[in-house]
Amino acid sequence: MEMAFEKVGFIGLGIMGAPMAKQLVKGGKKLHVWSNNRAKAEQFAKENGAVAAATPKQLAQDVDLIVLCVGTTDMSRQVLLGKDGVAQSGKKGLVVIDASTISPEGSREIDEELKAAGIEYLGAPCTGSKAGAEGGTLTFMIGGRKEVFEQTKPVLQLMGKQFYFCGGPGMGLQAKLTQNLILANLMQAFNEGIVLATKGGVDPKVMFDILDNSAAKSGLVSGKAPNIFKRNFETHFSTKWMHKDVSMALESGKSLNVPLPVTAVTQQMFEAAIAGGEADADFSATVKTMEKLAGVEVKA
Repeated sequence: MEMAFEKVGFIGLGIMGAPMAKQLVKGGKKLHVWSNNRAKAEQFAKENGAVAAATPKQLAQDVDLIVLCVGTTDMSRQVLLGKDGVAQSGKKGLVVIDASTISPEGSREIDEELKAAGIEYLGAPCTGSKAGAEGGTLTFMIGGRKEVFEQTKPVLQLMGKQFYFCGGPGMGLQAKLTQNLILANLMQAFNEGIVLATKGGVDPKVMFDILDNSAAKSGLVSGKAPNIFKRNFETHFSTKWMHKDVSMALESGKSLNVPLPVTAVTQQMFEAAIAGGEADADFSATVKTMEKLAGVEVKA
């Protein structure tokens, strides 16, 4: 059964959340928003014809469906289950789509508690970075009840273009952590290789062209390398959030008894980048850690 979901709530108006919320307004939804930063929510509401809610609880009372995109498992838990949180609204039949990248275990716990409150929950992390959020072309990996996914697909389609139903609660997050583990490791591999080639005297642009036309070609590298050469580290996805996701992948490996040796090194190199002041920069700024160690700068 398809439901209209005309009144939609959005929690979290950061680099990803704000443009995702704008897509919902563009799609004709009556939008209510909440942010930890009250001024940010009020500004967004004013500029986009939305309503700023005082609390997640109030937001939940005024809508039929909520999308959230926040930074960590604890933040997600707080807005959904904490004081003045969504669960306290008493709104049975409400649907929550959590687009945050949180731990699969945490997502399953939230699912259980919301179910007890009569609220449906989908863990639906997305990928596609800031550009995908701004263009409404994100890819979503969904875990939860399939019928709830089918009912909410028209709302998801306002924000994204590709949807993978991965299974029950937490499964979308298992897929997302896997994807980010591979992305982070590719970034670290490129950082090492391009610094080595540059220090060895190869023009970095020539090296990039070789990679781009070989079996080592990577969509990530094709997207990041030109900006690295221009020394443009404007944030599309920050070092601190990628570090958080890689750390959760390592926790998942530990709980499933899967060794992840390469990922452990990448996590430590990202940790070094954060210690070096690159927490809020794009995660391509991790190349600077390798550059400092090697005493060379990669630029065209």
